[in-house]
Amino acid sequence: MTADAPKSSTSLPVVADGGRSRPTEREHRDKPPVDPATLIHRELVGDEFWRSIPAYREIDEATFLDYRWQMKHSVTKVAKLLEVLQDLAHDDFIADIREGFHHAPMAVRVSPYLLSLIDWSDPYKDPIRRQFIPTNSELLPDHPKLDLDSLHELADAPVPGLTHRYPDKALFLALDTCPVYCRFCTRSYAVGLDTDEVEKVSLKPNNTRWDRVYEYIASRPELEDIVISGGDAYNLRSDHIRAIGERLLAMPNIRRLRFATKGPAVMPQKILTDHAWIDSLTDIVEQGRKLHKEVCLHTHFNHPNELTQITERAMNKLFERGITVRNQSVLQRGVNDTTAAMGLLVKRLSHLNVHPYYVYMHDLVKGVDNLRTRLQTALDIEKNIRGMTAGFNTPTFVTDAPGGGGKRDVHSYDWYDRVTGVSVYRSPNVDPNRYYCYFDPIDLLPEAGRARWADPAQHDAIIAEAIETAKHRPS
Repeated sequence: MTADAPKSSTSLPVVADGGRSRPTEREHRDKPPVDPATLIHRELVGDEFWRSIPAYREIDEATFLDYRWQMKHSVTKVAKLLEVLQDLAHDDFIADIREGFHHAPMAVRVSPYLLSLIDWSDPYKDPIRRQFIPTNSELLPDHPKLDLDSLHELADAPVPGLTHRYPDKALFLALDTCPVYCRFCTRSYAVGLDTDEVEKVSLKPNNTRWDRVYEYIASRPELEDIVISGGDAYNLRSDHIRAIGERLLAMPNIRRLRFATKGPAVMPQKILTDHAWIDSLTDIVEQGRKLHKEVCLHTHFNHPNELTQITERAMNKLFERGITVRNQSVLQRGVNDTTAAMGLLVKRLSHLNVHPYYVYMHDLVKGVDNLRTRLQTALDIEKNIRGMTAGFNTPTFVTDAPGGGGKRDVHSYDWYDRVTGVSVYRSPNVDPNRYYCYFDPIDLLPEAGRARWADPAQHDAIIAEAIETAKHRPS
């Protein structure tokens, strides 16, 4: 090196946009800490909040934490619901509920825990009430392209109760009941009791049906990943959890099991007090680990108000036992369709060691178009929450493509017509030659889009135009 050669340096001059220098190390060090009062994701409802409900005013903590008490006192009849709400809701709201259930595709089943979390001073706006208790005044006409089994799970079922759509994954619908019934359930074709609107497909738990499922899974070497759902795995007995888990883990081709349940969001008491059930799940997780196979719990929180100090105790118990918990939310109007609500949900789940995994576009479900949002809403929220926390705690926003296309990242559409609300997706691993369409709710479309959908003669043309545009867009 010559004497006048430039000396090497370990730092490079960096200039930010607009010619402004980046903050110095001292400026970074002097950045003021966040006000602890803003960390509201750590603030969980505690105390004996259920005593605000007249029917539960005398219920002590030990009783309220007993899952058997929660199940026994879950409201399964509209008349009983109205009785529980004595002195809490106005007569006109009660009448609205009564008429709402008359038109609902799902039967009523709501736990005391959930009823206690609803703000009965403003029930129309409450995000938990909106998910479980319908009112007639909120109902909108169903989208004309709605199908009762919009995801075509029955069409992709080689044996009753098993959907095999993706190459290496299958969905095992072990039963058709849940600890609560959600208004927006995509399986309203099967879950719960018959209603005035829907006669259900039966998927009762029985060994004969299950044996056919096992035989099919064992016969398909490409299957590696099984989701055990329903209904809800919470409603499987402890011996069912053990039997299903052991049977599937014994198959050489199976590498991953996921028990799917909304239970932790609607009745966390079961994790705390149903010792046989949680011990069976723990044993299956441990058996899987010894076999180098993954067994997880997938759950379903939709709003930050659903996570309480009882939730925290339940999630801590799962975490202590080494059980991985992932969350799948549904994007719903008036529930979690803002950056503030979704961001707080993501942060609160992360705080309790629950990994935010998916946020689904609301499926086209009968009787709940008032809960659906536009695809644009998902695109905007995803953009705004990304970077709010670690990437592994940031959910992927997906569209479960109607017609059996499977889950597609909301951004991966081939075309999105914001006037008619039609988004078009391809799903190469399901069917590389098909195009699948998702439909925004008509009441949220611009006037021109609403006018076209108001004319039934335009419906096929709307879809054909969207697909043709998708086909000819440059990749």
